[in-house]
Amino acid sequence: MPLFWRIFLLNAVVLVTATALLLGPVTVSTPVLLTEAAILTVGLDAMLIANALLLRIGLAPLQRLARAMTTTDLLRPGARPAVGGHGEVADLITTFNTMLDRLEAERATSAARALTAQESERHRIAQELHDEIGQTLTAVLLDLKRVAGQAPDPLREQLHQVQETTRASLDEIRRIARRLRPGVLEELGLTSALKSLATEFTGPSLSVRHHIAADLPPLGDNAELVLYRVCQESLTNAARHAAATRVDLTLERIPDAVELRVRDNGRGIDGAAEGAGIRGMRERALLIGADLALGPAPENGTEVRLTVPTRHRSQ
Repeated sequence: MPLFWRIFLLNAVVLVTATALLLGPVTVSTPVLLTEAAILTVGLDAMLIANALLLRIGLAPLQRLARAMTTTDLLRPGARPAVGGHGEVADLITTFNTMLDRLEAERATSAARALTAQESERHRIAQELHDEIGQTLTAVLLDLKRVAGQAPDPLREQLHQVQETTRASLDEIRRIARRLRPGVLEELGLTSALKSLATEFTGPSLSVRHHIAADLPPLGDNAELVLYRVCQESLTNAARHAAATRVDLTLERIPDAVELRVRDNGRGIDGAAEGAGIRGMRERALLIGADLALGPAPENGTEVRLTVPTRHRSQ
């Protein structure tokens, strides 16, 4: 039955009941007696309450749908309002759920294209840094070494300082290239890549401890890349924004999945809005059907948990 007719009939029932009461044994005299006023007041209250209850029951599915519309996030897929009500209301909720399915599929497809293009661009930039700038700085270092060997002593010390500055710049460029293109992941695998990442972020102000299980199941290239990038972004956030002094990196096997946990002792997220880095992690997780959870650590700080399913995974 259409929503219009259901609301109309609900109100009609209330009005017919009121008319029946007026045509019944209850009468109203002039002036109105106190008992008659009390009876009319009670009857009016009863009709208003009945009308409110009937309307609330009839419109409850629409209220649930409105809440779902305001809280739906395509980066957290799967949540759907339950189909309730009858007729047009049920059709509306079903249509909304179908629209969410289509939007999530389109978002996943577009995100996959964007992230693939991003990885290709990272690879290109890293290659140019290594081949062009890296080789140029290496040649500069060799020229400085040759010139320093022929320069007088007062100038030789200055040339040595320039050499050290150039060498530090070359190391920094190589480090940036490694972050853009994780060659160790392609050459040595996920375990070695994560250990190398932990070593890279370890410094005087930050200690990164890693616990990587030895019995990890085989994962596809996309899954390994997502695990690496999520770990990299988590460590970057801990080092740059959380003011953390300790990070625990754990990768272990759980039933039908592999779980990555990055836990720091920093200031925590404290309900802050998610930035581009966290949203990027969520988009990467969607690509491989993984579940990403961010929240407070058991003691303090922040914990990033990525659960990658392994059952029926294409390699």
